Amino acid sequence: MTADAFLFWFLAFVTLASGLGVILMSNPIYSALCLAMTMVGISALFVTLNAFFIAGVQLIVYAGAVMVLFTMVIMLFDLKKDIQAFTRGKFTGVVKIASVGLFAGLVVGAIAMSVNLMGEKTTDNPVLVGTGMETTKALGHILFTKYIFGFEALGVLLLVIAVGAVALARSKGGTHEH
Repeated sequence: MTADAFLFWFLAFVTLASGLGVILMSNPIYSALCLAMTMVGISALFVTLNAFFIAGVQLIVYAGAVMVLFTMVIMLFDLKKDIQAFTRGKFTGVVKIASVGLFAGLVVGAIAMSVNLMGEKTTDNPVLVGTGMETTKALGHILFTKYIFGFEALGVLLLVIAVGAVALARSKGGTHEH
């Protein structure tokens, strides 16, 4: 096993372990820290694949902005009183079992797919061949043409998250009176 392969598999293990920690941690702060570690691990995996632009975007958008949003929502709760809401709901056990099952299914599927693809010879994607600005320009063109629906869907999802955070803050007696 080469050093690059070892580094990739080590980072993959750390990323999967921290992803599992997101699901299994009962304390929301620890869960958010595991999620941040997962985002950093994914970014490091992109670096090992020489996708530096995507690694940077991963760090800035997800590990930066989305994690700040998540921790702000967590800070809105009185964790001494509301920790029971996170750990003792009606469906907490079912949700955890379903989440672990889904997570395990995704891991098994990813491993099966990577094992199937190991023996195949691939050619470089001509759209992504290039250096610097050419690659970023091609990525932007593909993102805003072929994958515009996914891009817009993520924008709407982030908007819903922000509105949900405001709604939670107001219902918990944040800075606004009812």
